[in-house]
Amino acid sequence: MLVAEDLVKRFGDVTAVDGVSLMVRPGEVVGLLGPNGAGKTTTLRMIAGILTPDAGRVRINGVDVRSSPLEAKQRVGFLSGDTQLYQRMTAREMLAFFGRLYGMAEDRIERRAGQLIEELEMASFASRLCGTLSSGEKQRANIARAFLHEPDLLVLDEPTASLDVVSGQFIIEAIRRQRAAGRAILFSTHIMGEAEYLCDRIALLHQGRIIDEGTLSDL
Repeated sequence: MLVAEDLVKRFGDVTAVDGVSLMVRPGEVVGLLGPNGAGKTTTLRMIAGILTPDAGRVRINGVDVRSSPLEAKQRVGFLSGDTQLYQRMTAREMLAFFGRLYGMAEDRIERRAGQLIEELEMASFASRLCGTLSSGEKQRANIARAFLHEPDLLVLDEPTASLDVVSGQFIIEAIRRQRAAGRAILFSTHIMGEAEYLCDRIALLHQGRIIDEGTLSDL
């Protein structure tokens, strides 16, 4: 579902990502594990089409991100720890807005939004303005936004960062349900317990390079 080959990204004299290659199959969670500054966020943003690599290639279900960016992005649900919400929309309105951006039919938007609001236990705050939500509530709304259009690939950059235990567990269980539905998931973290619980395979990233990759038992 995802094939990333020899990705390189430089910022001035600093090489943040240096020849990273990754593959994620349908129904698989691959964890990108590494300390802060290892290049995780830069790698994920290149895969999601937010940053253009200086070298290398990304294909999502056969679609090249560089040559067909809009088609590729329609197949991706992306979430990072600093993704913002529209403060003057309610969580439900925000989901409808993004559903229309993805070209979803109104009845499908309503069905998917209702399903995610139930799964993520958002009913108590779905009609509140996003600007009034707690950190955990905002992250649940952001997860719902990323999952809404049922993408082929989910790219999740430390989605539980700064969350309390309860909110973090909601996110983890939501990711497991998406894996069971056959989605390919690339998930970055520096929390070892999350990687152990969620990931089918783990890639260890250090100073912009993959230094080892395999199942938990392999590593």
